[in-house]
Order: sequence, then structure tokens, then C-alpha cells
Amino acid sequence: MSFQPNNPDLKSFIDVSKDSDFPIQNLPYGIFSTPNQDARVGVRIGDFVLDLAGLSDAELLKDLDFDHSVFYESVLNPFIELGQQNWRATREKTSQLLQKGSPLEDKKDEFLFPVADVTMHLPVRVGDYTDFYSSIEHATNLGKLFRPNGEPLMPNWKHIPVGYHGRASSIVVSGTEIHRPKGQILPKDADKPIFSPCKTLDFELEMAFIVGKSTNLGESVSIKEAENHIFGMVVFNDWSARDIQKWEYVPLGPFLGKSFASSISPWVVTLDALEPFRVESPKQEPEVLDYLKYEGKHNFDINLEVDFIPQNGEATTISRSSFKYLYWNMAQQLTHHTVNGCNINVGDMCASGTISGKDENSYGSLIEITQGGQKNINLKGGEIRKFIQDNDTIVMRGFCQNENVRIGFGEVSGKVLPAK
Repeated sequence: MSFQPNNPDLKSFIDVSKDSDFPIQNLPYGIFSTPNQDARVGVRIGDFVLDLAGLSDAELLKDLDFDHSVFYESVLNPFIELGQQNWRATREKTSQLLQKGSPLEDKKDEFLFPVADVTMHLPVRVGDYTDFYSSIEHATNLGKLFRPNGEPLMPNWKHIPVGYHGRASSIVVSGTEIHRPKGQILPKDADKPIFSPCKTLDFELEMAFIVGKSTNLGESVSIKEAENHIFGMVVFNDWSARDIQKWEYVPLGPFLGKSFASSISPWVVTLDALEPFRVESPKQEPEVLDYLKYEGKHNFDINLEVDFIPQNGEATTISRSSFKYLYWNMAQQLTHHTVNGCNINVGDMCASGTISGKDENSYGSLIEITQGGQKNINLKGGEIRKFIQDNDTIVMRGFCQNENVRIGFGEVSGKVLPAK
């Protein structure tokens, strides 16, 4: 499906550099505040944030036939609840206002705020969070590490999008500092655990989608309807305490090793903006059950990068991966999530699981890059790491690019502080 806002020939009166993630063809939604204004809904264009509440006050959005009070909210949930037709109408209207010759051009200083002058907030109220395990390369790499003498993939892996229900309250926006988690750890060759700060702290390079349409308990979302229930996507860092996780995860799975924090990028990029970057999914063998069969292209060619920044040091890019590698796509994830009648709500977040590519330069976690801590990562300036140390910062980026346009997510960053 094609929308006018995706036209690569569109030009804004805002000067947007060619390497910006936020041209007029993107227009993602977020929540921002200024020193003089409370948190409200904004749209990103280049290095500026467009104030939708301010536009409504000035009657520049009167073509939008819904209650504009949603633009004054401190989360996107009320806006998302208006439905897909209204998200699209708002994006189209915003695109028109940002084009050369629009009535906004002469008033731009009233409604456009430099990104450097605003504070970004968590864009949605996250009611529930599910983490999937959808990269076959990542699952195979970890299987080889954890079960060196067995099959890397568990027998169910190619039949269902494996996932677990995670902790929603500890999802935080980019820039939030993370304290090193504490918990039970089983030291090597020991027969009982100790209580300790995590010693092998890791990141996980993921993407997440935000549910845009609720269902009732007992209802299922079909594979054909799944993407109509998705508002947009963010870059997602699912911090991981590997030593805590290793001790606790049998028999019920991750708990304290994951629930201490997950970080997301602040701008929600709509599926409409990503439309030009659809690609085929990897071939699935054996054949999946009927409810998971789909037609068309449901993966997106999103380039992903991870920078490692030691305290007082410079950034080293240690991974370059792509969302297109995912074995299980978002439509399959959401369909499987609801096939048992589990209800979903606007603002719920579903993460992809770690996204790894086919070689070590595209692995999406330190446990893979260092082979479980056996190899060193050499950083610029001479520093060496196996896992994350106190005062290290991890930065992740995601963007799509073709010969016409670049559509990006910005970045999600997080600095690790010592355990409290």
C-alpha cells in the first residue's frame, strides 16, 4: 500500500541532511517536553520536533476529524486508540504542513523545537511486554554455547515463535542510566550460589513493535489482520545479566536476569513509513502450521548497529546486523501470541529477541561476539572487553536506506552505573 507521505520527491521547508533518519518521508511519533511545556505529542522532522498540540491550538489541524485532546497527553496510547485511519490522516496532514509553501512555513518558530532543547519521554504506557526469540542465527549460536554436545535448536523452535512474558514496568526510554543488577550467581566449580552484582552484563540488539489495536479475551488475530494491529516500531536493548540468568532460567526461563531494565528509542516509526523497505522473510522449513502461513513480504530491511563506548573513551561499532534476518516475522509473532485467546491492548510491546546475522560481525549480543567470554573485544583507545563494565555505554541505531530515502529510528543509548 502506498501513501503520499512516502513520495521520495517530497521536500520540506526544514533543511534535513541526506544522512538524517528523519526526512519528511518518515514523521515518527514521540512524547516530548520543554522547560515551559508539559509532555505532549510531537513528530520528528530532521533536527526538530513538531508540536502537534500547538498546531491544534492554532487551528492548523482542523481537517483532522477527532478530539485533539489526545495531542496533549503524556503518552501516545489515547492517540493510538483512535485507529489506523486517524494515524494515517495525521501523518498525511503533518506531511502537508511541513512541505514548502504551507501555512506553517511562516510560523515555524512557534511550533518547531530543536531536538537539543527538548526532553524525550517513554512514548507509550506499556501494559504488557512479550519477548520473542525469533532469530535462527542467534538461537543457533546460543544453542551451541549452552548445549555443545546436542542439537543447537530445541525441537519446537522451527514450529512456533518462541517467547516469554517479560516485565513491562522496567522498560525505559533512551538515555536512562541503568544500575548493574544483583542476584544469585553460581560460581564456576561451586555447588551452591552466592549473592552478587552481575559479573557478565550483556546487551541484546532487538526491535520491538507496539500494539495499535486491542482485542477481547478469547479472540485471536489472524495472520492476514496481524499488521493492522501494529502501530509502529522502536529499537530495543534488552539488557541481560548472563550469570544470573544461567542459574535461574531452568525450568521456567528468564526472571531477574532480564527484568531489571530494557531500553527503547524514543521515536515510534510507523509501518506506513517503512512500507518501501519490505523484503521477503527467510524460507521456513519444515512447513509451518496453517495459522502461521502468510502471503507477501512481512520482513523489513532495517540496518542495525551497536556502538560500545567505555568511560571517557570513543565509540567502537562492534556489530552490524539487520532486521531482515528474522526467521519469524512480526505478523507470525502476533498471530501466535493471540491464537490461544490471549487479549492484547494498545501500548503493549513485543520485542523480536536478539537479532544476529550470519557472521560474527553481525552478532547481536556480547555472549555471541565473545563466545561466552572466551574472546576479547578490542575497543578504540586500547581498552578490552568481554562484557559490560561499570560506566560503559551501549548505543544502538536502526535505519532503512535505498537510492531515494533514508528512514531511521534514531538511537537508544544506556550507561551502566555500579550496583546500588
